[in-house]
Amino acid sequence: MKKVFIRLLLLFLLINQSTSKLYSQDSSRLRISLLTCTPGDELYSIFGHSAIRVIDSNSVTDIVYNYGTFNFDDEGFYLKFIRGKLLYYISTEPFNNTDSFYGFKSTYQLTNRGITEQVLALSPEEKINIRHALNENLAEANRYYKYDFFFDNCTTRLRDLIIKYKHPQPVLPAVMPVNTRFRQAIHQYLDKGKQYWSKLGIDILLGARTDAVMTAAQQQFLPDNLMSSLDSCKNTTLVHSSENLYQVNPVNDGHSWFTPMFFFTSLLLLFILLSLSKNRFILTVLTGLDGALFFLTGLLGIILVFMWFYTDHSMTKDNFNLLWALPTHIIISFFITSKKNFVKKYFLFTCISLAALLLAWFFLPQQMNNALIPFVLTLMYRSTARYFQ
Repeated sequence: MKKVFIRLLLLFLLINQSTSKLYSQDSSRLRISLLTCTPGDELYSIFGHSAIRVIDSNSVTDIVYNYGTFNFDDEGFYLKFIRGKLLYYISTEPFNNTDSFYGFKSTYQLTNRGITEQVLALSPEEKINIRHALNENLAEANRYYKYDFFFDNCTTRLRDLIIKYKHPQPVLPAVMPVNTRFRQAIHQYLDKGKQYWSKLGIDILLGARTDAVMTAAQQQFLPDNLMSSLDSCKNTTLVHSSENLYQVNPVNDGHSWFTPMFFFTSLLLLFILLSLSKNRFILTVLTGLDGALFFLTGLLGIILVFMWFYTDHSMTKDNFNLLWALPTHIIISFFITSKKNFVKKYFLFTCISLAALLLAWFFLPQQMNNALIPFVLTLMYRSTARYFQ
């Protein structure tokens, strides 16, 4: 009899504990989830996107909070963007359609971008704290922040929010191979999206700091990495459930032949063919092309110096592309036909320094874009030709 009583008592306690736990879980009436969107076709969307969804069954609302908003009509938009001073801000929109405009889900469906939802395993108190923090950030005084693609973006903001209010504090693991560098991480997306020209531009603008090895936390600047880290967290459960809300329709875009490697190789061959001619008109055209070649290269060098010293972009510093894009080329372009001694010496120095650069190409602290090799060869070839003229 005593054993039966003890068993009934234990059963009652278990049922009571389960009921209390269920009530505790439902007491906030909130459901908070991380939304991870697949990459788009445009450069600004090629790395994906993250947002946070809050469903309140009490007030019957379904709101998406988005830290990736900026004002394109802002005065001085382009200058602020170039200088790294553009302010992003948090905004909200309904998850589903409304009568007045498209909701978050429909917007991504229209652009054929998938959405994965991870419902976060949070206590009622943690849910309330996160929603309170989100709403506080919506205040005009708090909503703006200086965007940094690698260290402070729409994904890292959500990561920091989850880590701050989840207890025990999660330790998010690395999800990419050991020794993966920032540049390698973004190359994966650029190559998959066939953004060859964008990849070239990014490789030219971003300096040696982009070749630093990422820590586990730094890997989470990419939405896919944060999603995987939440799933892989060991010290506490972060994901209650996961669901693919919209499956991407596969599109075969084919392969473009007009790549940077093709263009710069063709440019090198063009200069070689023109230089073999004895026609006076063609040689005049070649002289003009030489002037344009060194002028544009020098102009690029000035831009790289500006991005290094006069912007807030941390990753555009320590740029080894300045070894071939010398800003002084813009000056020498106006002396392209001069026979003066300093011009001759300049072209000799350029030829020797570019030859040394090509020998050290794969050993530099910065990974250089290989499509630039034929362009550097063109500069070296024309420098040599101008020296001997």
